[in-house]
Amino acid sequence: MRQIPNIITLCNLFCGALAIICVLHAPEFRADFNGTDYTVITPAPVYWASALVVLAAVFDFFDGMVARLLNVQSPMGKELDSLADVVTFGVVPGMMLYRLLRSAYFQEPDVFDVSVVNLAPALLVPCFAAYRLAKFNLDTRQSENFIGVPTPAVGLLVASFPLIVLFNPYNLGHWFQNIWVLYTIIALLCYLMVAEIPMLSLKVKEKSLKANWTRLLLVVLAVVSIPVLKFAAVPFIFVVYVILSLLFPPMKAKQA
Repeated sequence: MRQIPNIITLCNLFCGALAIICVLHAPEFRADFNGTDYTVITPAPVYWASALVVLAAVFDFFDGMVARLLNVQSPMGKELDSLADVVTFGVVPGMMLYRLLRSAYFQEPDVFDVSVVNLAPALLVPCFAAYRLAKFNLDTRQSENFIGVPTPAVGLLVASFPLIVLFNPYNLGHWFQNIWVLYTIIALLCYLMVAEIPMLSLKVKEKSLKANWTRLLLVVLAVVSIPVLKFAAVPFIFVVYVILSLLFPPMKAKQA
């Protein structure tokens, strides 16, 4: 019984490792946007990587829940969870951003002058994710809420980018073919993961509406935005999550 949550955590890691293979095997992203007409030529493996990150997030959600239900929480489980998360929600998003950056540079006139130095900033995401997870394991203030954006939120956000490029909802796909937009996203994500900013957690400790109205608002906006914005709903929900956390910081994290 004690190993059941660890097995679920390893399923998270397995999905992350498989997502890396999908990203490595995929040819380049290529997109040509002309007004509302566009073409995207990119293979299924990249989108399978996005799907695998989502599946891994499901495993990441249930491993802790199962551990609490079975009353088998352990320091090893906590460390194993962080090791899995740094791969799935750190390395995989970093590689996705690396491929998106390289694809964006293919549209620049000086494409042949691009070196690894231009693309290396994408690899800061796994570095900051590892730092954030190590800090989380030692920070007693984060038992109920977060300090800094959690890595699964970052992983899910970046996993939506290839899907937005493919389906181009509301003609947003071209933004992820712009190198400066990608550099800005990388910088913001790295900062948000390690910043001393109290962030909402979906853990419900009290049943009153007053204590949970921000969580309820976030869930309602997420449910409403998905059919309207489609895959663009993921960046929208992420931004709303950050704004709600800044405007209404969790009290216990704030006091800490």
